[in-house]
Amino acid sequence: MLKQKFLQKGQQKLSPQQIKLMKLVQLSTLDFEQRVKQELEENPALEEIEEETSSIIEEADDNNTSVIDFDLPEQEDKSIDLSEINIDEYLSDDEILDFKSNNQNNHSEKKYIPIVSGISFQEYLKSQLHTFRLNQEDLLIADFILGNIDEDGYIRRKIPSIVDDILLILGIPVTAEKVEKLLVNYIQKLEPIGIGARNLQECLFIQLENKKKSQNVNLAKRIIRNNFESFIKKHYQKLQNKLETTKSDLRKAIYQIEKLNPKPGKIYSGNPRNLDHLIPDFTICISDGKLELSLNHRNTPEIKVSSLYLDMLKSYKSSKERNMKKNENTILFLKQKIDSAKWFVDAIKQRQNTLMLTMNAIMDYQKEYFFTGDPYKIKPMILKNISQKIGVGISTVSRVANSKYVNTPYGTFLIKSFFSEKMINEEGMEISSIEIKKLLGESIAKENKKRPLTDEKLSKILKKKGYLVARRTVAKYRDQMQIPVARMRKIL
Repeated sequence: MLKQKFLQKGQQKLSPQQIKLMKLVQLSTLDFEQRVKQELEENPALEEIEEETSSIIEEADDNNTSVIDFDLPEQEDKSIDLSEINIDEYLSDDEILDFKSNNQNNHSEKKYIPIVSGISFQEYLKSQLHTFRLNQEDLLIADFILGNIDEDGYIRRKIPSIVDDILLILGIPVTAEKVEKLLVNYIQKLEPIGIGARNLQECLFIQLENKKKSQNVNLAKRIIRNNFESFIKKHYQKLQNKLETTKSDLRKAIYQIEKLNPKPGKIYSGNPRNLDHLIPDFTICISDGKLELSLNHRNTPEIKVSSLYLDMLKSYKSSKERNMKKNENTILFLKQKIDSAKWFVDAIKQRQNTLMLTMNAIMDYQKEYFFTGDPYKIKPMILKNISQKIGVGISTVSRVANSKYVNTPYGTFLIKSFFSEKMINEEGMEISSIEIKKLLGESIAKENKKRPLTDEKLSKILKKKGYLVARRTVAKYRDQMQIPVARMRKIL
């Protein structure tokens, strides 16, 4: 039997503007600069505040902790001669046309910019490969194999897959044996040595094969070829017994392996791609015994809504001389641009307020640390503590903490690093997990590397110092500090 009933359910949804604002909050200083410049280019209703206006705003800023006010200045009542304005330019892709006209006007003043080109990693390998005496077909196949080498110098694909692609793309039927032969006899002979390997084991062995023969090198080759698993797991006693060698000889052989390059392609693969400069978003300094916080504005332009567009909208609303339909389209266009500009200006102000509010709360919470620089003074602090203190969502605090850096008198740190779990010591006092990690790091740094401390022993050491930390917790903190297990820290 069917039954009818009323069900009341509440839902929370973020508006598109709120989502955009959250994205602005999450941006780093450098990305935020680019975002503002992009908006200036895309929206003609936005313009930069002139230097004189900017200096007036800065003079009104009493201290570093305040936020620059982006309220719109009062607009003068200017009359615009509508006959001088071609509104069709505003209703089309006007920004692009403007650049085109500038280029045409300055045709006689062309600037020639020299282009510096360098040889790529693939071209460098190909230039070596073409010195071998190969027939046309083999050279085509070898060139194709080269194209599968990644920036580390490895071929990560299986030989059968390469064979299928050669047939499909080049139309050349080839066997796996032939591809293997070209790979081993030619490509793996190229420099840097180790290129064309399919895994780390093969890469290291190729490099050892090209070393001058000696007892240590021969032993190193036996380790890599037959006992690679034991080597990477640092089962040194097992290696010594299996190879029937002394500890001294084993140490010398391992030293030969440690000198090898596990990623030979990195030498010639060009400039690193992801070298972002670390630009702090906040600066904390101590002045007259007080902590002062400032937000890094750097090269971010100060913006406002264009007075020209505001006056244009006002004039078109009051004008009755033009075609009504065309007027409606024009007014709609102007309103969209102005509304978008107003929202963006307001969003910048909200972003700065949110960042300063959040960082001020963190600075106040951890003021003992910021005054002294002593990591032992960092108090246990979670996202919820700051969220409740300033009345914003936990996700907002997380966005600030995970992507922003603060410059302090003791160095530049990711804000997230000041958050930690709460623990209780033997005296019943609350301590931060950061303090535990610092003690853990000190204990591991002082350990005998020939007999590294296990997690159980580290737990006992911390217990003697008055910190009740279980073995599992030690393992968790050690992993967070990216410190390997005791066996992997062992040296001969």
